[in-house]
Amino acid sequence: MSNRTISWAAALRDLKSDRQRRNDVREERLKTTAGLRGAPALPLSAWRGRSGRRYVVGVHPIVGLDADEVGEAVCIAVERGTSGIAEPISVVSGLDADTLRRWTEKARSKGATEVHVHRLADNAAERSDIISDLKPGV
Repeated sequence: MSNRTISWAAALRDLKSDRQRRNDVREERLKTTAGLRGAPALPLSAWRGRSGRRYVVGVHPIVGLDADEVGEAVCIAVERGTSGIAEPISVVSGLDADTLRRWTEKARSKGATEVHVHRLADNAAERSDIISDLKPGV
């Protein structure tokens, strides 16, 4: 261990730049218990929005989604690179079957391989706020 002296100005600058980096939308992987009483682990994750709020999501492959399952949910199309880091492609809600099909096709063309589904929003206003908080590229 070295006895290195750091100036307060440098420490505060580093803290501020770290806080600015953390304001980006990002995934925070959840640890799930594999096989609780013989049940398979639930594919869960969480997203941290620009506001700092955390949204727990179920992770689904982008193919085979059912519109009845995601109609009232917030859906995040996600590209997961080889490094394992998830990047949001698109965030929507209120999808009927036809809109879901078009949305997933467009997201797949941009590299999305997963859809993360947040089902805990109570109403359309909450879903709209979540979409704004998680929207990529803002």
